[in-house]
Amino acid sequence: MKNRTLVIAPQPFFSPRGTPFSVYYRTMISAELGRKMDFLTYGQGSDVEIPEVRFFRTPAFRFLGPVKIGPSPLKLFHDVFIFFAMIVLLVRNRYECVHAHEEAVFMALFLKPIFRFRLIYDMHSSLPQQLDNFKFNRFKPLIALFTWLENKSLAASDAVITICPDLYNYVQTVLPGNQKNYLIENSIFEPVHLKNQPAVFDGDDSLPRPIPDSFVHRVVYAGTLESYQGIDILIQAMGRIAGTHRHSGLGCIIVGGTPDQVARYRSLARDCGAEKQILFTGRIAQQQARAYNSRATVLVSPRSSGTNTPLKIYEQLASGIPLVATNIYSHTQVLTPEIAFLVEPEPEDMARGILEAVADREKARQLAVKAKKLYDDHYSRNAYVEKLAKVFERVG
Repeated sequence: MKNRTLVIAPQPFFSPRGTPFSVYYRTMISAELGRKMDFLTYGQGSDVEIPEVRFFRTPAFRFLGPVKIGPSPLKLFHDVFIFFAMIVLLVRNRYECVHAHEEAVFMALFLKPIFRFRLIYDMHSSLPQQLDNFKFNRFKPLIALFTWLENKSLAASDAVITICPDLYNYVQTVLPGNQKNYLIENSIFEPVHLKNQPAVFDGDDSLPRPIPDSFVHRVVYAGTLESYQGIDILIQAMGRIAGTHRHSGLGCIIVGGTPDQVARYRSLARDCGAEKQILFTGRIAQQQARAYNSRATVLVSPRSSGTNTPLKIYEQLASGIPLVATNIYSHTQVLTPEIAFLVEPEPEDMARGILEAVADREKARQLAVKAKKLYDDHYSRNAYVEKLAKVFERVG
C-alpha cells in the first residue's frame, strides 16, 4: 500500500504490565509525523486510539494464559500466527515500509527479499542477551542461532532504532561505521488513550495508602520489585538510617510489587529494624504511583544490575526532585554526579547518599535543576520527535 507502513509488535498491545510503553509512543509520534500505519499485534491487550492507525490482531488464545514479558514457548506460539498474518497483510497491501519491534524483525528478514520493503528494526534489547537473562543460557545452540539472526537482521535493516547507549554501542560493534543506527531513548511519558476506557496515566491520582505523619522527609521508589532492582539494598539502607536516630522523620515509600514480593521485602524490613520506616503500597495504578513520586523529598533507583537504562530514570530527571541512584552502568549511561547523588550498590553507601540528599538541600536543589535541564534538552518530547523524524527521513 503506497506510503503506508506495516508495524509489527509481537506482544499484548496494549497492556501496561506486558507492553513497553515505548511501542505506543513510537506509534503515536509516527502518526503525528504523518505516517499512515497498519499495526499487527497479539489478540491479547486493550485497543488504543491513534489517528491514522488501523489495528490488526491475531487470535487471543486467552485460555492458554497471559503472555508474559520475556522469551517463552507461549510467546513463540503466538509469533507463529503473527508471521502468517504478516504474510497476508503484505500480499494484500504491498507496504513500502515495515517497522518491526523486537523478534518481528526475524520474520521481516525472511520476507524482505520477497516483498522488497524498507525495514526499520526497533531494537528494545539484544535477543540473545534476553535469552541469557531469562535463564536460557544452557541452550548454547539456541543462543548462537539468535545471535546469527540478530546480526543478519541488523545488516538487512534500512534503519535501526536503539533505546539506550549500551544497545547503540552494541550495534556499532556489529556494524562498525554504519550510519543507520539511531539512539532514541524511551524518555516520554504521556497518557495512553485506551479505546472506550480511561486513559492510562489519566486515572485516579489518590493515595491508596496514606503517608504516615511521621514521614517528614520521604524517600520514594516506584517500579517493579524484581531482584535486580536492588530493593534489598534500599531496605537495608533504611535499616542503617533507622539505627542512627539521626533522621527519625525520614520514611521510605516502596511502590509496586506482587503480594509475594511485598511480603518477602516486608519481612526483610522487619529483620533490619526498618519496618516502621517503610510503607509498602503493592501494585497500584500508574497515576497513583506518580502521586507518591510527587510527594517525595528524594527519589531513588537502587538497581543492582543490568545494562539498559531504566525507563523510570527519565521521569525522575523530569520531576525536579533530587535523585539518589546506584553507580552502575545501567544508570551512568545517563546519570552523572552533576545531576544525581550516585552511590555504590550496597546499603552503607545508599544510606549515605539518602542522608546527604536530605541534609544538603541546596546541593540537592542544584542537582535537580540540572537534571531537569538535561531532560528538557535531550530527552523531552521535542527531542524525541526530532530523533524519530530523522529515521523517517532515511527510510522515506
